[in-house]
Amino acid sequence: MNITIHYAFLPHTDADAALGFYRDALGFELRKDVGYDGMRWLTVGPVGQPQTSIVLHPPATDPGLSDDERRTILELIAKGSYGALTLASDDLDALFDQLVSRRADIVQEPMDQPYGERDCAVRDPAGNLLRIN
Repeated sequence: MNITIHYAFLPHTDADAALGFYRDALGFELRKDVGYDGMRWLTVGPVGQPQTSIVLHPPATDPGLSDDERRTILELIAKGSYGALTLASDDLDALFDQLVSRRADIVQEPMDQPYGERDCAVRDPAGNLLRIN
């Protein structure tokens, strides 16, 4: 049996800013841009890897959420404590330099971690933490 990750979901609070980060700064391709009732869902992914995608979705849209729950979710997103993702690159330093040149929100420069990875960390425009090995 072979199991793969097909979609991962991260919230966005500004579709255009998210697209600018994932497409223009990271170099992902835009696969779908779906609008409904004033909201947008963006599906992006690494070029040449159509089997793996990230869906950037409007947050807190579930009609079953209370106003307090919706507010809490939006506060967690703004704080950077809601969504996270780990990516990998075959040239971490070059990717980091690319992100710096495109004014990404840098959290940590590339460094060797005590758990054996060399990584850096950035936040996307919504505040989601991305670690890159």
